[in-house]
Amino acid sequence: MKKGWVKLIAASALMLVGLAGCGPSSSGSSSSSKSDSKSGGSLLVWEDKDKSDGIKAAVKEFEKENNVKIKIVEKTYADQLKQLRLDGPAGTGPDVITIPGDQIGTAVTEGLLKELKVSKATQSIYTDSAMESQTVDGKVYGLPKAVESTVLFYNKKIVSEKDLPQTTEEWYTFSKEQRAKGKYGLLALWDQIYYAQGVFSGYGGYIFGQKSNGAYDATDIGLNNKGAVEAATYISKFYKDGLFPKGILGDKGINVLDSLFTEGKAAAVISGPWNFEPYKKAGIDYGVTQLPKLANGKQMSSFIGVKSYNVSTYSKNATVAEKFVKFLADKKNSKKRYEITGEVPAIKSLVDSSAVKNDANAEAVAKQSQSAELTPNITEMDQVWTPINNALQVIATDKATPKSALDSAVSQINSAIKANGKK
Repeated sequence: MKKGWVKLIAASALMLVGLAGCGPSSSGSSSSSKSDSKSGGSLLVWEDKDKSDGIKAAVKEFEKENNVKIKIVEKTYADQLKQLRLDGPAGTGPDVITIPGDQIGTAVTEGLLKELKVSKATQSIYTDSAMESQTVDGKVYGLPKAVESTVLFYNKKIVSEKDLPQTTEEWYTFSKEQRAKGKYGLLALWDQIYYAQGVFSGYGGYIFGQKSNGAYDATDIGLNNKGAVEAATYISKFYKDGLFPKGILGDKGINVLDSLFTEGKAAAVISGPWNFEPYKKAGIDYGVTQLPKLANGKQMSSFIGVKSYNVSTYSKNATVAEKFVKFLADKKNSKKRYEITGEVPAIKSLVDSSAVKNDANAEAVAKQSQSAELTPNITEMDQVWTPINNALQVIATDKATPKSALDSAVSQINSAIKANGKK
């Protein structure tokens, strides 16, 4: 889920939101499917990049049982919603898509996702946070496919498991020692709120507050409160003291971070499941564990990402598409998909199973997920990413104090939310 689901560009959503106005309905067209019925016809399914092997068996079984032909096309899951805005109205869009949970709110507002009829019993098999990501105003718009969270990768040749620093402060000291040797200790993309939120939340900062019913309150932004300023001040010392290289900023920062780790020049990095295979292929003997505790003793949090299967409102075979989504996301097929793709399932019984617990990578994600929080899935979140990331980069380069930079960011976010609400 990498960069796409951490960075929804508001401009693209606003530019295309007009499509929803004229938009999809139950009578919308799609060249990918035939008439709606309980079985039969065809479905076009957009699966995540390099993940279609995980559903091939399920596809064959469903085709046979339901007399339906299914075509699978791989597309980066973070970009599928953007593509649906174009392909849906053109009649070339999919019946089923897989998208990040934080895009659900925007998609529902634009009328792009079909509400699914899912029983409470079925909803209960998924982890609470995963199911919550698919729910808007009490209605379900998808079923969880997998969960992911950032974790700590460490190079076993540089630091052993028994000597692994347990807190960010210990990592700070270790990093100073590594710099004296011409290497780096811990590296993190803390100039981006997707990664920095793990520090912010531990000090009391937050993106949106929540109402008594659990709904996000976009008028309550905690990115410049006392805790947020304290967190940003703490983060800044890793940059000021040269423990993070200058190139680890902005959109290209992730490339620098990955390169330093795969070249054996960094002892540890905070990254996600998307790097399990790349780091392995790079020949790095790495270990994976949950994120360290913060200097104040609190466990570092993270954003939990939820991949889901959803039905497009442009689908003319929506009944079969919904049936297929429920089939793909059930326990049997989730387990099979995990065995093939390594993506941690969102089903409670599987998360606690020996299959996951005996997989060090999956176990680290599952363990960190217990301290993670959902990325807000309301449309106002679109207005948050750019201003707060810009503020964190200004702080990292010491061009403004944490307080002034965060105050400016929150002011921009509030203005953008108000402006967007008037359109």
